[in-house]
Amino acid sequence: MSKNDKKENKIIKELKEKLLYERKNICQVMTDEQIKDADRFCEGYKTFLDNAKTEREACDEAVKIARTAGFCEYAPENKYKAGDKVYRVNRGKAIILAVFGSEPIQRGVNIIASHIDSPRLDLKQNPLFEDNELAYFKTHYYGGVKKYQWTAIPLSLHGVVVKGNGDVIKVTIGENDDEPVFSVTDLLPHLAEQQYKRPANELIRGEELNILIGSRPYKEGDDFDGARLSVIKILHDKYGITEHDFISAELEAVPASKARDIGFDRSIVGGYGQDDRVCAFTSLMGIIETTSPKKTAVCVLADKEEIGSYGNTGLGSDYLEDFITDLADSEGVAVREVLRASKCLSADVCAALDPTFPDVSEKNNAAFLNHGAVITKYTGSKGKSGTNDASAEYVGEIRKLFDANDILWQTGELGKVDAGGGGTVAMLISKLNVDTVDIGVPVLSMHAPMELTAKADVYMAYKGFKAFYC
Repeated sequence: MSKNDKKENKIIKELKEKLLYERKNICQVMTDEQIKDADRFCEGYKTFLDNAKTEREACDEAVKIARTAGFCEYAPENKYKAGDKVYRVNRGKAIILAVFGSEPIQRGVNIIASHIDSPRLDLKQNPLFEDNELAYFKTHYYGGVKKYQWTAIPLSLHGVVVKGNGDVIKVTIGENDDEPVFSVTDLLPHLAEQQYKRPANELIRGEELNILIGSRPYKEGDDFDGARLSVIKILHDKYGITEHDFISAELEAVPASKARDIGFDRSIVGGYGQDDRVCAFTSLMGIIETTSPKKTAVCVLADKEEIGSYGNTGLGSDYLEDFITDLADSEGVAVREVLRASKCLSADVCAALDPTFPDVSEKNNAAFLNHGAVITKYTGSKGKSGTNDASAEYVGEIRKLFDANDILWQTGELGKVDAGGGGTVAMLISKLNVDTVDIGVPVLSMHAPMELTAKADVYMAYKGFKAFYC
């Protein structure tokens, strides 16, 4: 190659680097030590996944972590100064944490909002029944699930039962090795000829998601009765509950498996509920480590996102606005002034490109594992229905922030145009006149009993959220 050719190639290379967008992966950006930091960070993340399989448990874990870090329960009548750390729990199923900033509240607050509910099987209010001497729980699935994925796997039972006298009984069965687990049965392939003819979304129907919970009849001396009585007797002996108490219970069946490393290189976390507890944990740890922000930093861990954010623990309610109102009132400022000056990251996951199913993704705009946190300008479906669609100015602001703090990031969409779609809490917060954009972690097998995330992406989300708070 001549000197002129080498010079020309160098010019072209420099021009490409300057003008063309090339997606970067962890090997191009992260040092070996940073990758080790990511692995260490995800050990704590896996523990959180194991301890927080429901929204109630995630809220409890957040309180424990926050109190250890010096957070105190928020009291509107108190006066707070820069650096003070507070939290407010909403009915045991959602939580807001805040670190007071050095700037006046009218300059706005920095909000990161994620959700801590995940797809699961909820027990119906009258769940217990017996059929052909087998005892079952009837369920109603929660959120968007592929129902067939919930059969023939070990399930644990989590939640609360409120007895007729008002006592609240916490229930967790199936997580310890010495405890039983439960399962939804499926047909053997030898007899599934008619089942195979069903469409995929009816391969298992909602009313067939019955959890097997017992088979031995109840026996007392020479008398015996069915497995239904046997099961409720066991529950009564352990928890003091009767069948009537199921009416005022919230019991959730979730996968009994633990979060594990995936792959020979252990680069991936596999576990239940990573949508959206991956963003909940990273945003939580970000605010835990925030000490002296300029603007007041606010972390929201919300309930009910998987079913539209309805209910008073979902962000469709006013509890976030109420909290910001209390902050504004304490400084004699109108809440609308605070909100219109505020910024928000709607921290939710994005679908990662799956090479086994590439047809649903458009590669130029898909998210990839090991390419960092995902900035998703808009979600929704079809013609951007049900989305926030962040402004170019705000996306540019976040892009600049991430670049300045060496955050590996990428852009992503939830599949091809007209391939499907989904939503987040972004449109609910933007409704408050707050600049909002979706940022999260790419996920494989989203909404399955085991979801997959890359450790490097989890770590980059945490670093990005921490930079945003500051």
